[in-house]
Amino acid sequence: MPYHVLATKTLRVAAGTDWGTLSFLNDKHELDGSDVDVAKAIAEDLSVKIEFVTPAWDIITSGKWEDRWDMAMGEMAPTKARAEKLGFPAVYAYGAVVAAVHKDSKATKTSDLEGRVLGVTASTVAESYANHTLTQDWVVSGQSDAQPIKFQFTPGKVRTYATDNVALDDLRLGDGVRLDAVLANRSDLRNAIKAGYPLKELEEPLFFAPSAIAILRGDKEFSDKIAEAIQKMRDDGRLSKIMIKWYGVDRSVEK
Repeated sequence: MPYHVLATKTLRVAAGTDWGTLSFLNDKHELDGSDVDVAKAIAEDLSVKIEFVTPAWDIITSGKWEDRWDMAMGEMAPTKARAEKLGFPAVYAYGAVVAAVHKDSKATKTSDLEGRVLGVTASTVAESYANHTLTQDWVVSGQSDAQPIKFQFTPGKVRTYATDNVALDDLRLGDGVRLDAVLANRSDLRNAIKAGYPLKELEEPLFFAPSAIAILRGDKEFSDKIAEAIQKMRDDGRLSKIMIKWYGVDRSVEK
């Protein structure tokens, strides 16, 4: 394991304060969410304490960690490009990316978004989809599975945001006020709608992406230990329970 983990018996985990159900600040101003529960379970299995840090998403995906954390959450899609800098010990969830529009929008299908102004979270597979650069070249534990993907529309303009929630905040202002649509994680969108956002989801998901734990490349022992911890959580049902607790469905399996 990384020297810091061995020396201090503490696992430093990167998470977000505004990542929707994944991780957020609760009423006690403490990090909470599905990612937080998964990370705590991993630390417990490794018999170490846990410490959370909250860097920006683009810093996490850049691989420029500078020994500030040991492991990153965020349901990161394990793409081939990211695998040049990061390691992905295990997939722990599957996410659907969907198109959202304001409830007053005349759009009824994703092809209606042709030429429109689109909001996405920066440095995500949703941004890659919007820019037609996404390939489903998922890489997990050294294995890759490249598949073709169908782009259903070409945006007129793509605007990037720090999180899905910030993009959805702009979309809620009205149809075409700042955005015509947002590509977001389906769970984030449905939580926003449940919270009263005047939005609607278009059709079926644009694509599904596996979500992996991320570490820096090169530490096989650490990677193996995280993979083992996630497998134990699958086997004893803890991973399923965490997903059902936060989402009402088991997102630890692809469906």
